[in-house]
Amino acid sequence: MHPEDLAKEEPASAAFRQTACILCSINCGLQVLPKDGHLTKIRGDRQHPLSHGYTCEKAHRLDFYQNGRDRLSSPLRRRPDGTFEAIDWDTAIREVAARFAHIRDRFGGDTIFYYGGGAQGNHLPGAYARATRAALGSVYASNALAQEKTGEFWVDGRLFGAPKCHTSPDFEHAEVAIFLGKNPWHSHGSPRTRVVLKQIAADPQRTLIVIDPRRTETAELADIHIQLRPGCDAFVLAALCAILLREDWVNHRFLQDHCRDFETLREALKDIDVAAYAAHAGVSEETLRRVARRIAEAKSVAIQEDLGVQQSPHSTLSSYLEKIVYLLVGSFARRGGMNLHSHFAPLIGKDREAKTPVAGHRLMQGMVPCNVIPDEILSDHPKRLRAMLVESANPAHSLADSPRMRQALSALDTLVVIDVSLSETARLAHYVLPASSQFEKWETTFFNLEFPRNAIQLRAPLFPPRPGTLPEPEIHRRLVRALGAIDDEKLAPLAQAAQQIAAAGRLPFAAAFFAWQAQNPRLVPLAPLVLYETLGPTLPEGAQAAAVLWAAAHLCAMSYPDSVRRAGFSGEGPLLGEALFDAILQRRSGVVFTVDEPEESWRRIEHRDGRIALAIPELLAELKTLPNALAQASVRGDVEYPFVLSAGERRTSTANTSLRDPSWRTKDLEGALRMNPSDAARLGIVDGGWAQITTRRGSATARVEISDTLLPGHATLPNGLGLQVPDESGQSRVCGVAPNELTSAADRDWLAGTPWHKHVRAHIAAMPSSAA
Repeated sequence: MHPEDLAKEEPASAAFRQTACILCSINCGLQVLPKDGHLTKIRGDRQHPLSHGYTCEKAHRLDFYQNGRDRLSSPLRRRPDGTFEAIDWDTAIREVAARFAHIRDRFGGDTIFYYGGGAQGNHLPGAYARATRAALGSVYASNALAQEKTGEFWVDGRLFGAPKCHTSPDFEHAEVAIFLGKNPWHSHGSPRTRVVLKQIAADPQRTLIVIDPRRTETAELADIHIQLRPGCDAFVLAALCAILLREDWVNHRFLQDHCRDFETLREALKDIDVAAYAAHAGVSEETLRRVARRIAEAKSVAIQEDLGVQQSPHSTLSSYLEKIVYLLVGSFARRGGMNLHSHFAPLIGKDREAKTPVAGHRLMQGMVPCNVIPDEILSDHPKRLRAMLVESANPAHSLADSPRMRQALSALDTLVVIDVSLSETARLAHYVLPASSQFEKWETTFFNLEFPRNAIQLRAPLFPPRPGTLPEPEIHRRLVRALGAIDDEKLAPLAQAAQQIAAAGRLPFAAAFFAWQAQNPRLVPLAPLVLYETLGPTLPEGAQAAAVLWAAAHLCAMSYPDSVRRAGFSGEGPLLGEALFDAILQRRSGVVFTVDEPEESWRRIEHRDGRIALAIPELLAELKTLPNALAQASVRGDVEYPFVLSAGERRTSTANTSLRDPSWRTKDLEGALRMNPSDAARLGIVDGGWAQITTRRGSATARVEISDTLLPGHATLPNGLGLQVPDESGQSRVCGVAPNELTSAADRDWLAGTPWHKHVRAHIAAMPSSAA
């Protein structure tokens, strides 16, 4: 919903509280009216520094999360017969700690795996889980980013010198905006998305380009829509790069002054058969030349990719070529182009040369690729994963090949789940620890990926925790204490320093904290919980969980002092970090913590020579293999499974699985299979009829929606369905198709290990409604 489309607002009232949406990474600011445990009215918060009152329609359904039918109210322990029994918190913490400690001491902490750390709206659990992992000696971890973004992050890291170097598009000011495998009308990805899309589309001096197999809502607005065949993104991008080079539409001054390895890149692209690549992708060569010329002529080009590319064949290569497009024309470190943004806290881990112990797959940004997790469990390898702590995540449903994932989870010696609901993963656990909802605790996210203005919002609880639940930081505190990793004696110096904060401020505490770390180096990994126990109780309004943000605020101010000052903060040294932290505690609508100039991007490049490294050998080698696909024509050559199924399309009626209760949807309740009219006619399927979908991994039935937005041979299923949720009578019911019952863990990018959810080979047949 756009600010101009908001319904008439209620008069300003203290009864309305400020918070944020938790359904995508943008976390638009909200004002809500909490009453009797419900979110009775929800509207965009005009005071939010980035969303300015904008919110889409899905935020208005958040009470279905807060009062979901399968919310938990007590720790659960699995009985031998597979059912659960409620237990008290002391028993749960004691037994969970004992089971984890047994595995750590007998097999090593590296056999204890951590998955999750926060969903779209809650990242504090992941910060505090670091202490629990340290107490257990846990080495390996993963989360949803490892089946989405790690390939792109890895490419940025190689181009610019470090994993933290991540580029952000400045669509607000871009002359040309390109969306690749992305429908921001529903997936968003930048503040006030629909407002900005309309502004670009309405401006004759600007150009909106969409590269997507489906005619999405965003494509309907676009000046140019390249409707390529599914899975052909790398061919289109390689052809664009080749055209830019052959027509000499490149920025030679930029490439000479700021890049290296240009000749290596030119050599790799010089023999690309543009006409053949265009034909293979099902697009006209003339359209590609028109797009290349427009990119070259523009003063600024901003590009954003998403899961349509990141979960398809050649995903990491496509991420690389996408970035080469804007680098060839020099649209980096400029207003309206691509820039390296600041971070309040790192969203990903450090990239390190390490591999998983069983399958030997490389870690991406410090994470285990999601598709290989079962391989690390279902093995007789002495270092196989034996225990797993899952937090704010549902891998049994969200990761590829759900049947095999369930098999792997069931094979663990210990599975512990921390969640608000009895998820599909929780149903397999030995212990389930119930967390308070995101509106019952202090919370924030580290999706601070914007440029030029980056912001963070610390959200206060709207309700007290539901009886029987605990906020995740408190769960981790109790686990670490039970593991014996920390005690009052070890914390005594900091506890004493914290008692002086009211009189002397936090700077003396900071000195004491740094001295304590120097004296206790083995306890430094426990720092988040150390701050929670010492600094936390001194924070106003019970914001104990915000203690970890104090350290992050100081690191942010040290890393980006000029940008923090541009955001309106003053002070030298630690005073700048203190000013930033105070603002985060006080401003409920959110805080702009950095304001950047494009020139900052040059200072954030981590290569020693300060240049962009254009050649990535692993991906240039893959680029050379693309001609083989032309001969194989694999996109159209599978007779047994002739369709390409995109498993997980975002729609108006879908969201992430935080909204488990299907009642939140007002249409498309079962999640229709969309397919092209010519395909439906050929198969004898009518609109509203039923179809049987079969893949190499499984099968499902779905009602059909016939749509000319899809090319022949392409079909889509929505994301967020197939959850096992109690109905109004309390009986468990599955609504819609769970996409990962159809996907295979073997279908993944060779380098990043990211799945091909958007490119699942399928057979589709008509099914009588009586059989359905």
